[in-house]
Amino acid sequence: MLPVLRHRTYRRLFTAQVIALVGTGLTTVALSLLAYDIAGRDAGSVLGTALAIKMVAYVGLAPVISALAHRLPPRPVLVGADLVRATVACGLPFVTEVWQVYVLIFALQVASATFTPAFQSLIPQVLPAEEDYTRALSLSRLAYDLEMLFSPALAAALLTWITYNWLFTGTAAGFLGSAALVLSAALPAVAPAPARHGPGLLSRATRGTRLFLATPRLRALLALTLAVAAGGATVMVNTIVYVRDHLGRATSDVPLALGAYGAGSILTALLLPRLLARTGDRALMLPAAFTSAGLLLALAAATRAAPGAWAWPALLATWAAFGATESLITTPTGRLVRRSAAPGDLNTAFAAQFSLSHGCWLLTYSLAGWLGARAGLPAAALALGAVALVAALAARRLWPAPDPDRLTHVHTALTHGHPHLAGALRTGDGWRHAHAYVIDDLHHRWPARTAAD
Repeated sequence: MLPVLRHRTYRRLFTAQVIALVGTGLTTVALSLLAYDIAGRDAGSVLGTALAIKMVAYVGLAPVISALAHRLPPRPVLVGADLVRATVACGLPFVTEVWQVYVLIFALQVASATFTPAFQSLIPQVLPAEEDYTRALSLSRLAYDLEMLFSPALAAALLTWITYNWLFTGTAAGFLGSAALVLSAALPAVAPAPARHGPGLLSRATRGTRLFLATPRLRALLALTLAVAAGGATVMVNTIVYVRDHLGRATSDVPLALGAYGAGSILTALLLPRLLARTGDRALMLPAAFTSAGLLLALAAATRAAPGAWAWPALLATWAAFGATESLITTPTGRLVRRSAAPGDLNTAFAAQFSLSHGCWLLTYSLAGWLGARAGLPAAALALGAVALVAALAARRLWPAPDPDRLTHVHTALTHGHPHLAGALRTGDGWRHAHAYVIDDLHHRWPARTAAD
């Protein structure tokens, strides 16, 4: 995994990602303390609303932002997003009203919804070799998992010396450092989306979603994301309820449970490059989705039983397994998106993946929280297990086992000399040729055999 860091441009971009993640982690801690200072006992509702604002920005605005910036080079997009995030971080210590928190959080998340898809679409251009890109995906997953463990510890250490307001300064420094590293990196020239994709904003904003819905493996990826989000949401939303209320353990055991989840994800991310080289994406991702469903259904049954000495180790093992399944599905996601989009469409495709995947998490977060509070933990786990199982079955059906990168198809309505038919062979029913997945005026969906295909 580490040899990919020998690539100078990627090393700088990865370092930018890491320090920005640390800054984001510090903000999470500082924002909790700020909300308590402003709202007191209502701090939970403030943070819940801030999370909802984050999801709305991610789900609703990422494709629109990508469409607006589709012809801009990546460097000013990334640096501009980092500068906005740094400015917002500097402004957070001075807020005195809850509505001001919401406004600044919205601005922060809009900038993140700009930065992340642009960054994700750039890495395949920097690392064109499949093996290097797979290693980069595993490193990125590892960075996210380590940030969950490292940032709270760093914040706790810093808070013994400084007040929480200074954590926002550390966040701003992280974003400025990220911007400086992006400025210093030699970025490749990324081709913009061709003009034929349509000049309208709506056409550009929905293009990535249409690409997902038109491509079998990407439709399956959405189902897989929903399956793994069901397990992840259970961990993120209900861990404290399982540990404190169901098992009656101390608050200090909550980080241990979350740490087990992170450990499962980290270990899997370390092993994934070698596993993917041997088995491929489909052979790993589909079983992970069914495993997530099985874990949830087993959790529902176990929660109905009276907890004994076995319950705490079983919870830790289950949480570690949830982390492993999430890593098995989310880490190779970039490989599937890259295989399914032309270079000029990568930013659009990653923006759609960013938006749609957060939509899956928003749904499962809501189910985990609402059902857990009103119907109980067993009912929440059972419902989410059913969601994961249906999603896993849908993914298996949507993702064909023969999944070539180039698809052979026939055009029946195009005439000799059409530029799209270069290299095509004349057959009895039309012109036959093969190329990668694409969505345009000639290819509305796959597999297709319409008047144009």
